[in-house]
Amino acid sequence: MIKTLSKYYILALIAVVISGNLQAQKYTLTYTSQDDTLDPSIQKGIEKIFKKVYPKLVKDFNKNSQKHVTIKIDTAYDGVAYAHQGAITISSAWLHKKPEDLDLVTHELMHLVQSYPGGAGPGWLTEGIADYVRYKYALDNDGAGWSLTPFSPNQKYENSYRITARFLLWITQNYDKNLVKKLDYDLRNKKYTAQTWKDYTGKTVDELWQEYASKPSVNS
Repeated sequence: MIKTLSKYYILALIAVVISGNLQAQKYTLTYTSQDDTLDPSIQKGIEKIFKKVYPKLVKDFNKNSQKHVTIKIDTAYDGVAYAHQGAITISSAWLHKKPEDLDLVTHELMHLVQSYPGGAGPGWLTEGIADYVRYKYALDNDGAGWSLTPFSPNQKYENSYRITARFLLWITQNYDKNLVKKLDYDLRNKKYTAQTWKDYTGKTVDELWQEYASKPSVNS
């Protein structure tokens, strides 16, 4: 009996592994670099993030996301990274400066998954959601020295990025654990309005921020 159970258990494990590989293979990545002086580990790290993170984002947020992604390392771009028309561009100068900050790819992959139409909602919320996703899904934020921005009284929820992301985290822990997924869906389908916050939490975004400001602690 024990041998039989062990046999079925092993077969189940094999099935899970095969399924996971097939899931990863549904999505393909083209990686190009104009900078041959970058450490080869950077490409390997980016490919690892794509393989492990992108299928999860598609599954959790938008099953109609594109199946092929292009990531380009650009020597001329003087920002950090951006996503546009199904592709991600990353500054090679930034990777030389912060080679451990590879999970910026998680943020940019989320932008591809978001695929919000024009006029879907405020930019601060789009970027806040992407940084919330980096916080939740990234492989090594600690190694990059990346974290959500601690609360301070001079902040506003419209400050975007990590400030907004921490606010979203607080709401998911105090009101609706699925709020970010709901906001993402509404933005992509042009259903987002100022009323959306009250529909999901019973409070306006300003009321939520006031409460957050009075007790901003979050569970990490």
